[in-house]
Amino acid sequence: MLVHPQFDPVAIQLGPLAVHWYGLTYLAAFGLFLWLANLRVRQPQWAAAGWTRRDVDDMLFFGVLGVVLGGRLGYVLFYKPGYYLHNLGEIFAVWKGGMAFHGGLLGVLVAMALFARLRGRSFFEVTDLIAPCVPTGLAAGRIGNFINGELWGRAASPELPWAMVFPQAHDGGLPRHPSQLYQFLGEGLLLALLLWLYARKPRATGQVSGLFLVGYGFFRFLAEFFREPDDFLGLRALSLSQGQWLSLPMIAAGLIIWAWASRKQH
Repeated sequence: MLVHPQFDPVAIQLGPLAVHWYGLTYLAAFGLFLWLANLRVRQPQWAAAGWTRRDVDDMLFFGVLGVVLGGRLGYVLFYKPGYYLHNLGEIFAVWKGGMAFHGGLLGVLVAMALFARLRGRSFFEVTDLIAPCVPTGLAAGRIGNFINGELWGRAASPELPWAMVFPQAHDGGLPRHPSQLYQFLGEGLLLALLLWLYARKPRATGQVSGLFLVGYGFFRFLAEFFREPDDFLGLRALSLSQGQWLSLPMIAAGLIIWAWASRKQH
């Protein structure tokens, strides 16, 4: 069996300043978004619509606010509402950890809606532009989870070649699935490739956004079968995790948006 390397969470120590690996993965996520979005706005259909690099920079600013505020509030509301109701001051203690993707997604959607309104663009035009640029950032975040040795997987057979022991788990000697890496591959790299190839050709407004929701929800739903549920939640109804229940509305919404966009095209 493999053993998690137990990385030092601090990547660089400059006197009193500590730069954490997780912070670097966020920086990598934002850098990848800038690079890919700038490639997108140079594509003929986007350039003809007047999109520029300045728009990309402004979208990143709005998106960062949405990710941080939405991710934190999503964790508070979706995962530990009772705890934070009695510890209101800790809602803002983001350095203690606690971010939820589904909350971050809602935060980004609100931020993009505001950006679209300010720029006189349609909401789905904006989300179609950025959707293929998001999964690489999600992949970077999962690498951060792996480095931190958090969000480990469920118990695995010792005969699985990549089964890994996470010493920080409550039963530190048990071989587990490295589910962070599964999510890195699925909702990160595979989803990025799928969306980028699909969006290379002009699509009806809303179709790329719909495919993103379906794709992420699908890959996340599958990965949750290998990811250890949060110990303070466990499995929910029908033996599904909280992440799976939050992914199902994403898949449904994505299918509805894609079908609506397809019908509108014709």
